[in-house]
Amino acid sequence: MRVLLVEDDRMIGEEIQGALRDASYAADWVKDGKTALTTLAGQHYDLVLLDLGLPGKDGLEVLTGIRAKDESIPLLIITARDGLNDRLRGLDGGADDYVTKPFQIAELLARMRAVLRRRGGTATPVLSNGVVSLDPATKEASVNTGPALQLSNREFSMLQALLVRPGAILSRRELEDRIYGWGEEVESNAIDFLIHALRRKLGNEVIKNVRGAGWMVSKSA
Repeated sequence: MRVLLVEDDRMIGEEIQGALRDASYAADWVKDGKTALTTLAGQHYDLVLLDLGLPGKDGLEVLTGIRAKDESIPLLIITARDGLNDRLRGLDGGADDYVTKPFQIAELLARMRAVLRRRGGTATPVLSNGVVSLDPATKEASVNTGPALQLSNREFSMLQALLVRPGAILSRRELEDRIYGWGEEVESNAIDFLIHALRRKLGNEVIKNVRGAGWMVSKSA
């Protein structure tokens, strides 16, 4: 999944971006609200992490701008502003959650998973199409009632992108966008390699190739 981090503090931004990438997210980082709005207008993201104390355009203004264009994208506020009025303005303004600094990265990741579940219309933490299941917390996958298999970060990102939308065909470009962030080198055969690796672990029928269009997992029955 691809995440946009909007944070002006360099030390905090570097730490969060690194942690997101370690957790298998494709994480892009911008440092001001204007750039955030411009970036969101030209690139698909699955989730936004938004600081409030931004230069030039306050985070709550950015939130208003985002929601005016896209009501569906999951968004978490991450800020040092811990006053009740700030929290209420953020949540009433369209944020899905409000996390105050300092916070533990593990908690932030858990809140992100919870928001993504809610936005996806499910309470269960496990993604499944009825055949293959994926646990975002452990990065383990299983087929039917078989054993849980540990996936690499890239394998997890690939299977997660497909299982979020079972039945939908994702092109090579769409998969690359969800797996790789800015500055991450994408080799020409990277997607094919990951598909091959997942099929070796989970079976050839789990991920289907639609010739000339892309790849998919079957829709839940």
